[in-house]
Amino acid sequence: MPSPRFADRSAPVLVRASSPARPARARRLLASGATAVLVLASTQALAQDRAPVSLSRVRFYETGVGYFERAGTMPQGSLALPVPAAHLDDALKTLVVLSPGGNVAGLEFASSVSRDMARALAGLAGAGDDGSGTEPHIGYDSLLRSLKGAAVELGTAQGKLEGRLVEVLGPEESEAERCVVRAPPPGAAPATPDDAAAGRCVAERHGTVLVLTKDSEIRRIRTSDLVSVRPTDAGFKTRLGSALDALGEGGAKTARAISVHADAGKPIALGYVAEAPVWRSTFRLVLDKSAPTAVLQGWALIHNDTDEDWKQVKVELVNGQPDSFLFPLAAPRYARRELRTPERELSTVPQLLDTTVDNMWSGFGAGGLGLSGIGEGGGGRGEGIGLGSFGTIGHGSGYGSARLGESSALQVGNLAATAQAEGEEAAAMFLYAMPTPVDLHAHSSALLPFLSQGVSARRVAYFAAPGQPAESAVHLRNDTAQTLPAGTLAIFGDGGFAGEAGLARTKPREERIVRYGIDLDVELESSRSLATDLPQLFTFEKDSLVEHFVRMHADGYEIRNRSSSARTVYLTLRYGRNTDVQGADRIEFDEESGQALAVFEVGAQGDSARELEIREGLRQGHALDSLDVKLLRSFAAAPTVPAEQRATLGRAADGLEARDRARADVGEVEQAVTDLERDIERLRQSARAVEGGSDELAERLVAAEDQMGELARRRKELLGLVQSNDKAWRVALGTLAAHR
Repeated sequence: MPSPRFADRSAPVLVRASSPARPARARRLLASGATAVLVLASTQALAQDRAPVSLSRVRFYETGVGYFERAGTMPQGSLALPVPAAHLDDALKTLVVLSPGGNVAGLEFASSVSRDMARALAGLAGAGDDGSGTEPHIGYDSLLRSLKGAAVELGTAQGKLEGRLVEVLGPEESEAERCVVRAPPPGAAPATPDDAAAGRCVAERHGTVLVLTKDSEIRRIRTSDLVSVRPTDAGFKTRLGSALDALGEGGAKTARAISVHADAGKPIALGYVAEAPVWRSTFRLVLDKSAPTAVLQGWALIHNDTDEDWKQVKVELVNGQPDSFLFPLAAPRYARRELRTPERELSTVPQLLDTTVDNMWSGFGAGGLGLSGIGEGGGGRGEGIGLGSFGTIGHGSGYGSARLGESSALQVGNLAATAQAEGEEAAAMFLYAMPTPVDLHAHSSALLPFLSQGVSARRVAYFAAPGQPAESAVHLRNDTAQTLPAGTLAIFGDGGFAGEAGLARTKPREERIVRYGIDLDVELESSRSLATDLPQLFTFEKDSLVEHFVRMHADGYEIRNRSSSARTVYLTLRYGRNTDVQGADRIEFDEESGQALAVFEVGAQGDSARELEIREGLRQGHALDSLDVKLLRSFAAAPTVPAEQRATLGRAADGLEARDRARADVGEVEQAVTDLERDIERLRQSARAVEGGSDELAERLVAAEDQMGELARRRKELLGLVQSNDKAWRVALGTLAAHR
C-alpha cells in the first residue's frame, strides 16, 4: 500500500510519498551503572561561534560522574541548552546557578512522557493491545487510524479535501469495487470481454478512508489515491511529535532544549552534574640506583565523549566517590483516585437511541425487564526507587580441641607496631588540577600528567616463603600530600624498563611493597625449623578451657646472593601480630597483606646464614569433654604458669579424677547388678522345678534379693558422687575467668 505524505505547513520536514514510512522498532533503553547523569550542552553539538555560554571547567570523579561549569554573557531572549532526552531528569536535579546575585528567573523545557503515555496521547496502539505482549510498530495504517476523528487536509491527485477522518479500512475490510479479469495461464488464449461475464475474474480491493467533509458529505477515498495527509489540529501535531520523540530509535538521544531565562547582557554561570567516562590513572616510577629515592609520575586518562570541542577548558580530577543516583523528575506524574459509582446506576447511552419501547418489551419474556449495571474502574502502574539498607553480619566463635588464634591475654610483641603511620586526609576527596587549560576535540581522549614528585623507594628481593623464587620488588612510600588513586605502575631502572604491577590506593605517608618481576640472583632456603610450646596462663570462656601459651620458634635460613651488588631481602613471616622476632636486621610490616617481613641485608656475591628466634603469643581452646586428668596434670605442673593457676588446675584435676573413679565404681556396681539378676533368675527357675519347694533355694533367693537392694543403694550413692565431683572440677575451672 503506498504511503501518503504527512504534511504540516508549519513544519520544516515532510515525509514524501515516494519514501515509504519504515516502521521503527522501539528500543527500551536500560539505565546502567549507579550514576547515569546529565551532560547538558556538552553532550550535543553546540557550535563554538554560536555558544554565548561556553564550557569553562570540568571536574571528573572516580564514579563516572562529572561536574561541568559554563560561563558567559546572557543573550537576548533566552539561552537554549540542548539536552539529550534521557538526561533531562538529571538536568533538573543538579543544575545550579553560580552567577552573582542569581539572576536566572527559571528554566523551561518540553515535558517528557513515557512510551505508554506517548502512545495514548497520539492514539496509537499500546504494548500488548494485539495480544502479543510486544510493542507494535508505528506504520502507515496505525498513523492513519490515530487520526480518526481529527480534522485533516487530504491531498489527492484531484486536489485537496478538508474534513474530519471518520474511519480507516484495510483492504480486507473494504468492499470490492470492480472485477479484474484473471490473467490467462501461460500458453492459453488471450482474455476476452466475455471472460468477465463467465466469472473468470476476481474482485479488486483497496484500503479506504472515510471522510466527513466541511459540506457534511461522506466521501470514500482509496488510500492508493492519497498523496498527503495533514492534521489541521495543532494539538494533535504536538501529541504526535511527543509520541515520536519517545518511541523513535534515537529518542533517548534526541536533543531537548532547556531554555534558561535571565536578564540579557549580564554575566551568567551554570554548574551541573553529568554522566562522564571514568577517569583512570597510570603511574611511572623511575628508580635512582645510587639513592633510596625515585620519581613518581602520575598520568590521567580522560575522555571527551561529547559532540563539543573543548577550548581552553580547565580540567580537574577528583580522587573521591560522591554519591549520585537516577531519579525520575522531568516527566509529569499523576496520582490515582478512587472510583466511586453513584448509588443510582445511570447509563451513558440513551435507552431509545436506536430502538423503541415496543421493541424493548418484545425482547423479554413474561419475567419482565431485567436490569443490570456494569462499573469499570481505571488501573494504574507506578514505578519507584527503593533504597535498601545494609544488613549487619554477625560473627561468632567457639573453641575446639585444635582451634588456634592470637592470645589477647598474653602480650608477647606487636609486629604491626613496625608498620608505617596511617595516611592522612584533610578532606573526603583529593583534587588534582591540570596546570594549564585543555583543548580536546569531541569524541577524543587524552593522557594528561597530574603528578611528578620524588618519593622514597627501595629495591628489595621479596620471598613469599623459603625455597620459592625471589621476586623483584620496590618498597614505596607516598611522600606526596595527596592520595594516590589505584592504577597501573610501570617501573624503570638501570636505563630501561624493569617491570610493571598494580598500585593500590595509597594515602599520604602510607607504604606499599610492589612486586614487578622475578629476581634470579638471590636464593633463600630453610635450614631448620623447631617449635616448642610453653603454657603461660589459662582462662575459662564459653564452657572451654583456653590455654594461652608462647610458641618458641628457632628458624634458620641460608641466603645466597650472586649479584655484584649488595641486596636487601624481604621474607614474609607467617605469624600473627602478637609476635616478637629477634635475629633480623629489622622488621617491616605490609599493611596491604597484613603480614610482617623479616629484612636481611646481604653483601655482594656472598652467602649468609641467619637465625631467627621467634616468640609467638597464641591461644588454644579445649572443650571440657576433651579434657582428661593427664592433660590437666601437665598444665598444673608447667613452671611457666602462675602458682595460683597451677593450684586451681590441680584441684580441677583432683575433681576430675574423683569423678572418673566414681564413674568406674558405678560401672562395677552395674556389672554386679547384671550378674546378680542372672543368678536370681536361675534360682527362681530351680525353685519352680522342685516339688513342694526347697528351704535352701528360698533362703538363697531371699539373700540375693537383699544383695540386689544393697547394690541399688550403692549405685545411687555413686551416681550422686559422680555428679558432685563433676560439678566441683568445672567450678574450679570457672574461677580461671578472673585471671584474664
